Amino acid sequence: LVTCFPPLAIVKLLASQTERQKPRFVSTINHLSIMSKQQLPIRIVSKVVRGYGRGSKDLGIPTANVSRDKDILTCSTGTDFDELPTGIYWGFARIGEPSVSMTATTATAPTSSLRRTASSSTGETSSGGGNGQENGEGDGMGKVYTAAISIGYNPTYGNKEKTVEPHLIAGEEHPLRHASLTGETLFQDFYDKTIVLSVVGYLRPEAPFEGLEKLTEAIKGDIRKAEKLSRGIDEVTLGEKRWVESSSSLNDP
Repeated sequence: LVTCFPPLAIVKLLASQTERQKPRFVSTINHLSIMSKQQLPIRIVSKVVRGYGRGSKDLGIPTANVSRDKDILTCSTGTDFDELPTGIYWGFARIGEPSVSMTATTATAPTSSLRRTASSSTGETSSGGGNGQENGEGDGMGKVYTAAISIGYNPTYGNKEKTVEPHLIAGEEHPLRHASLTGETLFQDFYDKTIVLSVVGYLRPEAPFEGLEKLTEAIKGDIRKAEKLSRGIDEVTLGEKRWVESSSSLNDP
């Protein structure tokens, strides 16, 4: 039996190349993270359009896919989708016009009251603190929900076009909070409805995963982090929640 080993010089060369590539990859991720945080929060008003359908069918985590049509999309960065920083984020989203009760509450509630509400909330914002069924709102329309947001190319699937896809997260007591196949929020389809979205914070870079099971596990982790962070009582978090609650355009305060 004869065993052949590569020359030591080749082994050292391969090792040195690997070491040079690794820091460069980490540096790229850190650079994207810094760029993303510098642009946050990002406010978007658009329409919900049909996507690939993978969120519901493959993962059991449906998303409200945001239209990139420049005649519909408005964005606080003044750019189209292609200029938005890629990554996984958390924030707040509302589908359709704000409910009457929410608009009134936002207009009259003092900041201290909003802080108490935020610190006790785990999902949707509601003046009654209920499960989202008040005033016919059990379908997710008109209320503000915490969102786990993907901006990018879904590298596990290798998309060619950048997408913005928020997953709306209902509160723990909402009847639809664990209604999907994988135990996540499952609302009705929101196609052609207006979406008001605030991308508040950065969670992680987008990355390819080996199989749908690992991808689903990662997204579930993102959802848990989004729920926790959305309960913050800092001025940015409260301000973005108020904007999503009551606004229909970027010009609204």
